[in-house]
Amino acid sequence: MTAEQLPTLSQAQRDRLAFIEMRLRFFGEIRRQDIVERFDIQSAAATRDLALYKDLASHNIDYDAKAKCYVLGDGFEPVFEFPPERVLAWLTQGFGDGEPSALKCAVVSEIPSRLTHPDLDVLASVTRAIHLCRPLRIEYHSISSGRSTREIAPFALIDTGLRWHVRAFDRKTREFRDFVITRIKRPVVLMTQSIAEHEGADQDIQWTRIVEVEICPHPDQPRPEVTEMDYGMSGGALRLKLRAATAGYVLRKWSVDCSPDHHLRGHEFRLWLKDPLALYGVKNAVLAPGYRSPNQ
Repeated sequence: MTAEQLPTLSQAQRDRLAFIEMRLRFFGEIRRQDIVERFDIQSAAATRDLALYKDLASHNIDYDAKAKCYVLGDGFEPVFEFPPERVLAWLTQGFGDGEPSALKCAVVSEIPSRLTHPDLDVLASVTRAIHLCRPLRIEYHSISSGRSTREIAPFALIDTGLRWHVRAFDRKTREFRDFVITRIKRPVVLMTQSIAEHEGADQDIQWTRIVEVEICPHPDQPRPEVTEMDYGMSGGALRLKLRAATAGYVLRKWSVDCSPDHHLRGHEFRLWLKDPLALYGVKNAVLAPGYRSPNQ
């Protein structure tokens, strides 16, 4: 079978083939049971789908007899061209893994485009490393230090609203850090290595720490009741629990004035962080608009 013959298959079967490819590309493996559970079909049907995908793109899929699962082939070339938005929605929200076709919207809508998207081949290496619990060797380009080669132990994706990061332990600095995915080049999953105990997510203090913040209408903006309606506030405030590792990104994205005296001006500052001390010890609090450490 060839890619040109895909339209002759039913939509349901094309969706299952697309799912197989997504799992292989971004997780590095797929089991028959994955298809059975996702589509509520019989094992025999899942076996036929795997055989059909291998017939369609034999270089994309191999069988690992030891692990008893299908794995990514060395000569992988995608059959389905997924837009980055669909891939990221599937990875982070669990839907959108069917065939990437243009579907008619139920309601007319417009979503502002991002200025940048991760390269899907780079993203696939990152997500395979996360799923398989393996280190990743990367070439990383930093504004402050330029190009460098690093080994990282990634465990989560972070959407800052402006760009995508991967949270990982950096073996070079021996710290947990955020790496901008668009700055990663030539990633290689180190399949023969394992993640050490001190490199795991449970050892990342900024990741495991939960910060409770209370956001209210900006005292210097008119009609606070409208702001309360816009943000679904209860009792004049919005109370959020955030990971310390993401708090600065969230507050910057929503233009929350984090100065103790709410001195920031501008129409964008409709919200104010009631107690800036809630951010004490949060490393990326420097990203929060107007925030100053109590030590300053």
